[in-house]
Amino acid sequence: MNQENGKTKYYTLMEELKAAILSGRIRAGEKLPSENQLSEQYQISRHTVRKALSILIQEGYIVAEHGRGTFCSDRMSHLKKSKNIAVITTYISDYIFPRLIQGMDKVLTENGYSIILKNTANSRTREAKVLEDILTKDIDGLIIEPSKSQILCRHMNLYQLLDDYQIPYVFIQGVYSQMREKPHILMDDCRGGYLAAKYLLDLGHENLVGIFKADDFQGKERHKGYVKALQEAGYYYDPDRVIWYHTEDRKAKPGVSVKALLEQGTQVDGIVCYNDQVALDVIRAVQECRRQVPEDISVIGYDNSVMAAGGAGLTTIAHPQEKLGEMAAELLLEKIREVPEEKSRIPRLIQPELIIRNSVKDRRKQEKQEEKTC
Repeated sequence: MNQENGKTKYYTLMEELKAAILSGRIRAGEKLPSENQLSEQYQISRHTVRKALSILIQEGYIVAEHGRGTFCSDRMSHLKKSKNIAVITTYISDYIFPRLIQGMDKVLTENGYSIILKNTANSRTREAKVLEDILTKDIDGLIIEPSKSQILCRHMNLYQLLDDYQIPYVFIQGVYSQMREKPHILMDDCRGGYLAAKYLLDLGHENLVGIFKADDFQGKERHKGYVKALQEAGYYYDPDRVIWYHTEDRKAKPGVSVKALLEQGTQVDGIVCYNDQVALDVIRAVQECRRQVPEDISVIGYDNSVMAAGGAGLTTIAHPQEKLGEMAAELLLEKIREVPEEKSRIPRLIQPELIIRNSVKDRRKQEKQEEKTC
């Protein structure tokens, strides 16, 4: 075994053995080849073999029995009726998370299930590692918020293993394009983006800017609704008036980009934001440019979070997080009970609602007043 891509020989062996376990080529309880056999097969030292095996032991993939050898862990058997449900979200600290889990926990607890909670920090690499870990545990089902769901999934093999082990799973808040046929519950984010932009346009705003997340399903759909509202109102779509950002630059790019637009003299009277957190960052950026919200520029968020309802008085789109959690749990229980799709009682799409507060100004009144003055 040669060293590849800078990886050490023991790490390469460890990955190969792990892949064999996860794929089912090495089954629960099956004895692995001896250290001597692995050493001869891969042309490496026994010391290198031991280092690879020790990692797999630590991670729970294999167990060593004195005098007998090394065996694939029984944890890989995936026995049913564990009464455990795995929940994987992108962020635990996110303001959506507590109410989402509250909804899931309510339904699952009532039905005798416990939650195993994981998060990915919206990293596809971390999602793959979390799924690998979940596959070593006894679970009856999985609810997952996919990481960067607008980008093709690169670890389809892990979802295939869930299918092979007959572990049902439900996507929430996004779904990979390769798995649109899999069970999922989404917000009608296209409708949400449309409602936000249409509200500004109906109130006389003519110079809109949109801010959307480029690497998830929700961002694409909200942008689609934004474009639809512009087209219906007879406005041309200007890509230079749309700010796209990725997960890695979510804390800086929206505000920095808005300041750049204003400082270069771009006319802006309304901004549609991907979520409430972005909206609050944008409001600060607007104020730093000596403009006021909503007197000079109106701002709309998305999610109807606690921060939106507080001192910010942010106009936003309602995101019924607790209801989404309940629906996801109920749909997963249907899949566990093998309820036929045609008999499912759970809707797959949640309709958004505009929540009107104080961050948007009715510019039609201003126009009428100016006409009277003239």
